[in-house]
Formats: sequence, structure tokens, C-alpha cells
Amino acid sequence: MPRTERLGIVGSGTIACGLAACAARHGEVTLWARSDASAERAERSVAKVCSKFEDRLPPDRVQITTDLSEGLEDRTFVVEAIAEHMDAKVELFARLRERLDDGALLGTTTSSLPVCTLADASGRPERFVGFHVFNPVARMELIELAFPPQAEPETRMRAHALAATLEKRAVEVPDCAGFVVNRLLFPFLFDAVRFAEENGMAPADVDACMTLGAGHPMGPLALLDYVGLDVSMAIGESLGVEVPQRVRALVAEGAVGKKAGRGFYTYD
Repeated sequence: MPRTERLGIVGSGTIACGLAACAARHGEVTLWARSDASAERAERSVAKVCSKFEDRLPPDRVQITTDLSEGLEDRTFVVEAIAEHMDAKVELFARLRERLDDGALLGTTTSSLPVCTLADASGRPERFVGFHVFNPVARMELIELAFPPQAEPETRMRAHALAATLEKRAVEVPDCAGFVVNRLLFPFLFDAVRFAEENGMAPADVDACMTLGAGHPMGPLALLDYVGLDVSMAIGESLGVEVPQRVRALVAEGAVGKKAGRGFYTYD
């Protein structure tokens, strides 16, 4: 971690825990979880990620708390990583507003919501950044940085410095729906679903064509399962991209991908 930053992460899901584990290689991190049960799951998730590092980082460098006030009050850079719902994020920023030091930077890992709107809701748009990391955080090298118009030069500098400390490549992107990656990726993923349906191809065959013929590390249908079909549907809707009926049907069945054990594929 840069010497001037003390990182706090708000959230306990996959992205939050992956980011916390990566950051803990460079300093102590505080992670806030909403409940005791969420804290226990986060502890296991962080330990699992840490165990995969070559140096087998001790997971106790990530301090997990359920106290939003005392747990984050001394943090100088706080990254929100909760569910991709505008109302939930706005409510959380309202709670954080009075709890953080005036000089603390606030970031969001949103993948599709307007950063300018979230920045305004935070009450500190001059010290706000869209800090979009990718899953799995430990392996993915990119961080998309999206800044609101009010962002100060120091905010930009500190956001880039944190990304560099995390050994990631930061790219400044426009504050548009989906930024760059999701804006270009999801129309392709959904088109692959429609193509498979229209031509009666098995998901594995479509994916094999794209991994073996186009050099993609993962086929489009497997990738949708990995992201989560529910999450993918929400992203598609926020982008204004037509979501295939097959995706909607699977979500309605609860077959939302790998995390549920079933999506386009079946998982053990």
C-alpha cells in the first residue's frame, strides 16, 4: 500500500474479498461486512484467496469488522464493493458520509452504474473514483478508473498510485454505461447465446470455437455462467442491451450459473 493510504473495503462478496486479499500483500486492510454471518463468509473467502498466493499470505492482514463507524474511521481510501444496486449504494454512501475523514478518498467497484451519480450521492465528488476491478481480482490485471468531473488532481494521482501498488494496469475510461470492457463485452456474450439457440449448437461447441479459434481464455457461455446470469442480466439491462430470453428463463429458474451449480453448464 502507498505509505499515505490505509485501505478500507466496504462489502463482503467475491470482489470485495479478492480486492482485500490482493491489497493485504502490501499492508493492513480493513473490510466491513454487514452481519456476523457475512463476516464469517468473508473470512473464509479471504483465506482461500490468500492461500493461492505463492507466498501464502497470512489472511490476518485483513481485519474484518461489522462496525461501520469505528472500523473505517481511520481509513484514507475506502472502496465500496457491495451489490450492483443504485439505491443500496446511495444508502451506504449516506451512512459513510459522516464516518470518514474529510481527506479520505471514496471509490466504487461498480461495473455499470453512473459514477457521477454515485459521486454526488457520496457528498465528496471531488474525492471520488470509479475503481472497477475484475473477477478474479488476484489474476486480472486491469482496473478501469472513471472520474466524476469534480475529481481533484490529487484524487486522480492517488487512485493511480493505489492501482500501481496493487500491481494492476490502470486505464482511465469515460463515465459511460459499462465503461469499456462491459460495454463491448456483453453484446458479444448475449449474441453468442442467441447464435447457439438459433443454430441448435451445444454451449460447449460454441465455447470451443471461441477458445480454440479466437484464442479467448474462456468461451462466452462459460463466461456468462462465471459472472452469474443474474448479474449479467442486470448489467445488460443497465447497458440497454437486449438480454436473450434464454438468459431470462435460466435466471427465473434459479439456474444463475456456476455459483448456483447450474446455468448453461452443470457444476459439481
